[in-house]
Amino acid sequence: MEAITQAQSGIDLFGEELLSIEQIKKLSERVHSGEASRLAFAGQVEQNIGKTGGKGCLVAGIGLFILGRDAEAVEKLQKGSDCKEKFMCLAFALRRLGKYDEAIENLNAGAKQGADSLAVSLEKAATHRIAGNFESAEKEMKGCGNFKNVSAEYHYQLGRLREAKGLYEEAVENYKAALELSPRHQEAMFHLAYRCDLSGDEDAAIDYYKAIASSSPGYTSALLNLAVIYEDKGDYDKAARCVDKVLACHPNHKRAILFQKDIESSKTMIYDEETEKKKTRKMQIIETPLSDFELSVRSRNCLKKMNLNTLGDLLRTTEAELLAFKNFGETSLREIKAILDSKNLQLGMMPEDRQFGSVEPAQSSVVDEPIADQGLSNKPIVDLQWSVRAKKALLKLNLRTVGELTRITEAELLGCKNFGVTSLNEVKRVLANLGLSLRTLE
Repeated sequence: MEAITQAQSGIDLFGEELLSIEQIKKLSERVHSGEASRLAFAGQVEQNIGKTGGKGCLVAGIGLFILGRDAEAVEKLQKGSDCKEKFMCLAFALRRLGKYDEAIENLNAGAKQGADSLAVSLEKAATHRIAGNFESAEKEMKGCGNFKNVSAEYHYQLGRLREAKGLYEEAVENYKAALELSPRHQEAMFHLAYRCDLSGDEDAAIDYYKAIASSSPGYTSALLNLAVIYEDKGDYDKAARCVDKVLACHPNHKRAILFQKDIESSKTMIYDEETEKKKTRKMQIIETPLSDFELSVRSRNCLKKMNLNTLGDLLRTTEAELLAFKNFGETSLREIKAILDSKNLQLGMMPEDRQFGSVEPAQSSVVDEPIADQGLSNKPIVDLQWSVRAKKALLKLNLRTVGELTRITEAELLGCKNFGVTSLNEVKRVLANLGLSLRTLE
C-alpha cells in the first residue's frame, strides 16, 4: 500500500513532513488517475484513520478529503492541528458539501495562517460563484486585478465566472489568456475545449482535448468529450480508443461502459440509400401542416387546442383520443378521416414512429398532465447541467424547454439516431432532480 504515495508520486501524505497545498493537489491528481491508485490510497487512509492527536487527525482528514469523503474529512480536520493546510482543505470540503459560508470562513482562517493571499481570494471568488453569488465573486475578482498580467489562475477563475454569467466570448478570451501564461493549465484548456465544442468549432475542441489527454491520461472528462465528437463525426474507431483509455484506468467507470456499448451499436448501423429516400418521402407527407387542408372552423380550433398541427400528429393520435376531447364530435372526426383517406393514411397508425417524423416532441390528443411550476416547464434545457453528448443530442432533437422534454417517452428518445442509453440515463437523472420524469404510455 505504501508505494502509491512515495514511489509513484514522490509524495507521502503519512510521512514526517506535512504536505503543502500544492503537494496535496498533485497527490490528489495521482490518486484519481486510476482505479488501482485510488483503491491503494484508500487502503492507506483506512490504516491511518484511527490515529489521534493534532497531526494524526490532520493527515487522516486530508486523506479523506482527497478521496471525496467530505463529511468525514470535515470531522477529522476540525480535530487537527491549526495550519493553513487544514483550513484550506476544510474550505474545499465544505464547499463540496454546499456549506459556502463556512467555506469562506475557513478560507479567511487559512489566510491568517499564512496561505497565499491571491490563492485565497481566487478560491473565495470560486466559492461565491458556485453558490450563485456573482456580485460577491465579481468583487473578489476585482481585488485580484493587479495579477492579470502574471497569474494564469486569475484568468481561469475570471473565465469560469464569466461563463457562469453567460458571457461565453469573454470567458474564452480569459481561458486563452490563462494558457498564454501557463500552457499546461489543464482546467483552462478543458473549459476552452468545452466552449469550442459547444460553439461548433469541433476541430479546435479536438486539438485541445487531445492536448489534455496526452499530458493527463487520467483526465476522463476530456477523453469522453473527445469520444463524443469523434462519434458525431462518424469516427467510431477513434471514439472507441478514447473510451478504451478511460476504461484502462477506470475499468468500472459506468458512463464509459455505457458509452462503449453505444459506440459499438453505432458501428453496426448500416446505411441503406433506398430506405433513406423512402423515409424522406414519408417525412414530407407527415410533416404537411393541417392548415393546408380545408377544415371547418370548429375542427380547426379543436385541433389547435390539442396542439395537433401536422398529418404526423394525427397519425400518432387514435380515434378514441380525438373523441375524448371536449367539443370534438363525429362531424369533425369525419372531416379528419376524409383528409387521411385521401392520403391512404389512418388515425393512430404510427404511435411510436418518431424516426420518420419531425424532431418536435410527439403530442398526445389528451391534455398532458400539468407541470406544477410553469416557470420550470418553460425553463430552457440549456440552463441545466448536461454532458456535452446529452446536450448535443437534445438540441439536435429540437427540444428547447423542460416541458417539451417531459412530453417525450423513453422509446421515442432511444428511437432517435445516436441517442443511446448513456444519454437516456442522464436525462432521467436530471429530470428526477427536478421532481419530473419522461412521459409514460399507459
